[in-house]
Amino acid sequence: MMRILRTWEGNIEREIEKFKQQLSILDGLSTSRSTVLKIIQDVRKRGDKALVSYSKQFDKVSLSPDKFRVKESEIEDAYRRISLPFIKAIQRAITNIEAYQEHIKISKVGSLKANGVSLDTFYTPIDSVGIYVPGGSASYPSTVLMNAIPAQVAEVRKIVMTTPPAKDGAIPPERLVAAREAGVHEIYRVGGAQAIAALAFGTETVPKVDKIVGPGNVFVTIAKKEVFGYAGIDMLAGPSEVLIIADNLANPSFVASDLLSQAEHTPGISILVTFSESLVEKVIIELKQQLSKLKRSDDTKKYLAKYGVIFLTKNIDECIEIANTLAPEHLQIITENPRNIQTRIKHAGAIFLGPYTPVALGDYVAGPSHVLPTSGTARFSSGLSVNDFLKRTSVIAYSKSALKDTYQDVLEISEAEGLDAHSRSVQIRLNLLKEKTQSEPKGVHD
Repeated sequence: MMRILRTWEGNIEREIEKFKQQLSILDGLSTSRSTVLKIIQDVRKRGDKALVSYSKQFDKVSLSPDKFRVKESEIEDAYRRISLPFIKAIQRAITNIEAYQEHIKISKVGSLKANGVSLDTFYTPIDSVGIYVPGGSASYPSTVLMNAIPAQVAEVRKIVMTTPPAKDGAIPPERLVAAREAGVHEIYRVGGAQAIAALAFGTETVPKVDKIVGPGNVFVTIAKKEVFGYAGIDMLAGPSEVLIIADNLANPSFVASDLLSQAEHTPGISILVTFSESLVEKVIIELKQQLSKLKRSDDTKKYLAKYGVIFLTKNIDECIEIANTLAPEHLQIITENPRNIQTRIKHAGAIFLGPYTPVALGDYVAGPSHVLPTSGTARFSSGLSVNDFLKRTSVIAYSKSALKDTYQDVLEISEAEGLDAHSRSVQIRLNLLKEKTQSEPKGVHD
């Protein structure tokens, strides 16, 4: 069901490295790159006509350009097709997400002033953002919230959403309601790499945006990588993953349920790291029992077997070392003193402490965005937040005396770089200042 790797058997470092390669986003992208590049160039050249062709080819739906944008009447109908408890749950989740994003939003910083130099910094929102929400067997209203709400809190002027339709051209009502509640301005029924290309370059119908965010399949990920520079992107997202550090006191049913909740993604990666052999035995029993009760049991079992692994270690120190090496998207710590372990964690997208904090809370309602770095990229990146929708601009102001004081430093560096026009741009001002001072009557000062 899940592979078991014991750190005292064989070359565990090599096994971990092999597992890291299995998780890598980039290793799997090259084979599909030529296909995606063709799609991007075609959308860039033919616009809506290309979107019509690819919607028919990949989504098996015939749509004319005037059907791309979701109409207001469809959104109103979506509200009639879902339950009031669902709407209330979405609204409460939005309240939590807004509160957290407001809390971490970068605030205005004061001026840095000294000796005639003034340095200021201000932050402004990105003008327009495109959110990609995947389709498939799930509806993903949570993905809408976790991308749109941070953009809303940043005060992005225009938020556009693209998402693949069903074969009849419909969008799940949960997705539409989540988009309306989250403040999405426009929704387009376009999916795949062609949607990313449309957002990056614009078509006759789909507007061009400044930044594209949201997860997707391998074709969407490659497309985001290829359009970067024409538009900003959030990250290159791989399969969802959880790593659980658990001790001998952990409840095996809790641990098993958390492993399964990741394995039911398509695909999902589930990792348990523990020094307790008895916990491993109990967790395996629980996995078998709980699997039979799941709606997606066949796929979940398949991904658990393919991507699931249990690291059995000699002690808690090895558990922490493996966690830091793998830098997981989600890290759960189910131990006697989880905060003591958390202080030793260097790399993780999000950390969930204690037995009563399953990853599902972060996926849906806690507040931080569930758009997190995967495939070990938590070593150098962070989850999506309001601050990813803000741009920082520096404002620099020098007085005459400050310019004079710094001239020699500019001269030394510009000469070292062979760029004498740089130092001359300072010198010409100083010469003018000198001439002006010499021409003034005695007693007149700046």
